[in-house]
Amino acid sequence: MRVWPIFKKEMGLYFTSPVAYVVITMFLLVVGYFFYSIFVFFAMASMQAAMNPTMARELNVTDGVMRPLFSNISVIMLLLMPMLTMRLFAEERKSGTIELLLTYPVRDGAVLIGKYLAAFALYAIMLAATLVYPLVTGVFAPLEWGPLLSGYVGLLLMGGAFLAIGVLASSLTENQIVAAFLTFGVLLLFWVIGWSAEYAGGVAGRILQHLSIIEHYESFAKGVLDTRDILYYVNFTALALFLTLRSLESRRWNG
Repeated sequence: MRVWPIFKKEMGLYFTSPVAYVVITMFLLVVGYFFYSIFVFFAMASMQAAMNPTMARELNVTDGVMRPLFSNISVIMLLLMPMLTMRLFAEERKSGTIELLLTYPVRDGAVLIGKYLAAFALYAIMLAATLVYPLVTGVFAPLEWGPLLSGYVGLLLMGGAFLAIGVLASSLTENQIVAAFLTFGVLLLFWVIGWSAEYAGGVAGRILQHLSIIEHYESFAKGVLDTRDILYYVNFTALALFLTLRSLESRRWNG
């Protein structure tokens, strides 16, 4: 499959337009603000703990700074991910180049994977830029690198699932704004669906809890790489990409 040319083209489009720069800048500004707020709060708590040995034993910089930061990053992703994917297929459909692209001697799967990997690469670049925060934190206090690593693995898996939904939404419409709102709406639904689990109870409650996209991140934030959570994100991503492929193939056959 000729994935590389598609990937290279999409990465070029990201960085020759304002999209990548605006999204990365906004992401880092908001994450930076959250990090500053969380770090200052933890520093104040540490100073108070210096006069209370019992309280000091309960303070942990990984739990007190990095875990809340990861939680905030996941919320920011919910808002910014639609911007990374909204144009991938919607723009091609609106301009009419999607038909030309699908008539090239390139499989639909290669087009899909190339575009998806470009969005994922841009997201990985955004996450890599946040590594400065644990490095800064590590200067002042020792970090637990296991939970830190698992937290980033969880963010990559969850981000991959978010992007897959965005690619699917973009393949269904030629309007980028519609694609962005559709992506946000679906992600928000899977984000809040677990909130009803407690009230539903029984089998229904367990199903709702299992479907919750944020529920499966909790173990990563605690430093646990649970196979069930990894499979959830992999299956979620694979299903969304499979549906996107069906959407592209139906457009090819419908002409």
